[in-house]
Amino acid sequence: MLALALAITVAGCAKHAPATQAPTPARAAPTTASSSDSTPAATYGPGALSVPNADPYPSTYTPFPSKPTLIENVTIFTAVGPRIVNGALLMKDNKIAAVGKTVDDPAIKQAEGGEAPVVIDGTGKFVTPGIIDVHSHLGVYPAPAVESNSDGNELVNPVTPYVWAEHSIWPQDPQFPRNLAGGVTTLQVLPGSGNLFGGRSAILKVVPARTVQGMKFPGAKYGLKMACGENPKRVYGNRGGPQTRMGNMAGYRAEWIKAEAYRRKWDAWLKTRKGEPPTRDLGLETLAEVLRGNILPQMHCYRADEMAQVIDMSHEFGYKVRAFHHAVEAYKIADLLAKEGIGAAVWADWGDFKMEALDAVRANMALLWKAGVKVMIHSDDPSGSQRLNQEVAKAMAAGRAIGLNITEEDAVKWMTINPAWALDLDSKIGSIETGKDADVVLWSGDPFSVYTHTEKVWIDGALLYDRSDPKAQWRSDFELGFVPDETTGGTQR
Repeated sequence: MLALALAITVAGCAKHAPATQAPTPARAAPTTASSSDSTPAATYGPGALSVPNADPYPSTYTPFPSKPTLIENVTIFTAVGPRIVNGALLMKDNKIAAVGKTVDDPAIKQAEGGEAPVVIDGTGKFVTPGIIDVHSHLGVYPAPAVESNSDGNELVNPVTPYVWAEHSIWPQDPQFPRNLAGGVTTLQVLPGSGNLFGGRSAILKVVPARTVQGMKFPGAKYGLKMACGENPKRVYGNRGGPQTRMGNMAGYRAEWIKAEAYRRKWDAWLKTRKGEPPTRDLGLETLAEVLRGNILPQMHCYRADEMAQVIDMSHEFGYKVRAFHHAVEAYKIADLLAKEGIGAAVWADWGDFKMEALDAVRANMALLWKAGVKVMIHSDDPSGSQRLNQEVAKAMAAGRAIGLNITEEDAVKWMTINPAWALDLDSKIGSIETGKDADVVLWSGDPFSVYTHTEKVWIDGALLYDRSDPKAQWRSDFELGFVPDETTGGTQR
């Protein structure tokens, strides 16, 4: 029962160290003097040091209890090769243990071992990797959408890389269970797009937890939310600027100059740890981590010309944009994005809702795919995130309408392995391959059909959503209320 699993996991969450616990010595050595220095070593609290890859708010996520599970007679989209018809998939010990063409595949027989698996007949059904949404605001803009819950934009300054989305995320947001029911197993929750530098993202497993640390994807890199175009101009045009696109660019560049000096200063001190350490700055610390390659820039940008300018700026300061988000004009510079190895997280058919979205085309995703860009669907919307398989279907149809031969095997990558790459997690999730996390969705039919729905969703091999079993459906604390009592024929208790 999911309820029992939740109780076990929640109890486990209580065991993690408090956020104020010092990082391990490997992350932040406490002394500034070498062993040969006769001067007594100075000791600094961990909060005084700006250490690369510091992890002061570590994940406490642990997989929910699971059973070995075999799905047989099912069509499998692996996201890394051709579909497997009448195939079989074994999940065991939180991982994908085997996948093959039939249940007679020797690899599956060998992998079963030990405990007999739960066997699910997948006749007429489909399996895909869990969907990954790289642009979500769940938790920072939770339901109900009231002002007191609006925690996604720190609109006090156009430069706020010092804020972290995880410090706003409300784990009880009732939109999380609905995303899970839509087949979404991993989310990147981003700050809003009102600022030039909006802050750090949070990468979450879509699981019930009392704390955001209990949802955080272990070991995932942070993203840095940046935004260009109309939004920063609109918010700050009458508040000291930037007022123009040239003001936006100047604002980025000025901050990268500070960040480069900050990075050099700290890197030099960390080599010797002698003398008084530099003063720590949370915003510049985030940007320094981008320059070191430890944080991935995820940039909200609509117009092709602005994306090209941002690429030039990234060359100037030596960092790499991981993906442009929204990117409605990305098709105009598809070759440039492919050359630079920059991904594009786009909608299927949003556009025309403001000037910088005016040149949107429905075939954007397909044209990017044809050019060899790592293209992916994203939501930026709590409702759309529940139907990303249908959004991909629309984008695939738009491409076919202009003569591009897009297969379903191609399209499934747009919601699985490509967004996994954008998060630098494609070695762990995003495809059905032996040894990867068992984040798996069982669909009632072809996942690109409007008539199809999710039947079951597993995360790390644990069944966390079952459409046919109300007890295996996550309900947020926010909406618990009265529940039906099955022993009395459905009366309330």
